[in-house]
Amino acid sequence: MPVTFTFGEFLGARSVIGSTLAELGETHENLWVITPDIGATLVEFRDKFPERFLDVGLAEQASVGIAAGLAYDGNIPVVSGMLPFLSMRALEQIRTDVCYPNLPVKIIGTHGGLVGNGGSTHYAVEDLALMCALTNMTVTSIGDPLMVGEILRQSMAMQGPLYIRLAVGKKDKVLYEPGQHDIRIGKGIVARQGTDVTLFTHGTTVAQALDAADELEREGASVRVVDMFTLKPIDADLIAQCAEETGGRFVVLEDHLAYGGLASRVADVVADRGIHLTAFERLGIPQVYAGFGEDEQLRDKHGYGLSATVSALRRALAAR
Repeated sequence: MPVTFTFGEFLGARSVIGSTLAELGETHENLWVITPDIGATLVEFRDKFPERFLDVGLAEQASVGIAAGLAYDGNIPVVSGMLPFLSMRALEQIRTDVCYPNLPVKIIGTHGGLVGNGGSTHYAVEDLALMCALTNMTVTSIGDPLMVGEILRQSMAMQGPLYIRLAVGKKDKVLYEPGQHDIRIGKGIVARQGTDVTLFTHGTTVAQALDAADELEREGASVRVVDMFTLKPIDADLIAQCAEETGGRFVVLEDHLAYGGLASRVADVVADRGIHLTAFERLGIPQVYAGFGEDEQLRDKHGYGLSATVSALRRALAAR
């Protein structure tokens, strides 16, 4: 796909999904796309390959069940929809119909975290904890819209299921220059080098993490930002390396419940490997139903906005 957007500009991840799937449909004649009534951005694939496109209506369980059946017949199905419903309403079908037989079904969707101002019923805030708990599931959370296309391309050769989490997907900041990083499923991205503290993050909060690192740099601190876009399998070697190279100071920032997501995954690696840390702070959604509001307002309200991130980094830097 030709690159037409560059670093710092805005691009809709949904449009990248649509154009990438249409491109992949040309080279993968067994690629199917299924949607539970969320197909407006899939028109390129639908128009090119109507015989391999299914809109099942508001029936997430059915979309996953159909995808599993297609995969049994040797196809590569992609289910695209809203993650609050795909991750919970269809959880049993994902676990039993897809993960148990280890089928190459891709679950991709929007509204991961407190985005879209849809209220608590329309936020996916438990989804990463649920998906990481499923055997055979690979779990990703992507902030840069151009990365979505690369991950979809890589996923065509995967044997098992994949979960791709996005924000609203209408206006997303391009975070990385094309070719700047080696993007591989299962490997974290060092989005910014630093020596004093590591800030782990994923998805919608990567841009915020980079802003926080800029603010600390003006104070003379060196913050490493790691985009841990694959939560499962997590890049344990990179976590260990960061502990050694940034003084054992970790802050984890995510648009997900503070427990059960990336912070818990990092903490598991620390415990399992016996890694010594000087500081560990997790920033995320507390055990509340977040209510209505714009995403930045809700992050500030619930203690993981930009100012809270800067404060957590300062505390970690002060730890001895």
